[in-house]
Amino acid sequence: MNEIIQRLYVTGYQSYELGIFNEKDPRIKVIKNILRRELIALIENGLEWVIISGNLGTEIWTGQLVNELKHEYPEIKLAIIFPFESFGSKWKEPNQLLLSELVQTADFVDAVSHQPYQQPGQFKNHVNFLLQHTDATLVVYDSEYPGKSKFFLEDVSKYQEKNPYELLSITMDDLENFSDFEDSV
Repeated sequence: MNEIIQRLYVTGYQSYELGIFNEKDPRIKVIKNILRRELIALIENGLEWVIISGNLGTEIWTGQLVNELKHEYPEIKLAIIFPFESFGSKWKEPNQLLLSELVQTADFVDAVSHQPYQQPGQFKNHVNFLLQHTDATLVVYDSEYPGKSKFFLEDVSKYQEKNPYELLSITMDDLENFSDFEDSV
């Protein structure tokens, strides 16, 4: 697909799926660096909005990264679209703080459902909204290491059957190769 990607949803592994329980874990730097490379290429080709749902891990790190990139690329904007109101309110305090800091710096914040969590259909509505309001998804995911994102990817696949939609991915091999490259520089 050669269309310009203007609105990109970024998702992937949650921190616990990667065994990352500390924001100082060196693997976060590797993940952020490869995300940075991908996002800069997209920004330089017309990307305007990066959208996340606020999940811990890939999405929080992406939001932090977008805020850093705004210094070089002031045109890039961050949107946080929660599946429901009060998303993250039951997390541990340090995790709530990470999310709160992002909410304060985001250019747009809303929830698909304006009710607190009530039933799984809120997640389905959220996914449908994201697919209909973005041009592509960048996912940090590898089918050899399944995680929660596999369900989202199944929805993307179904959506692609009837709609033009681009799926970009960063795999474990990509992360490993990037890490090896950084170590040799």
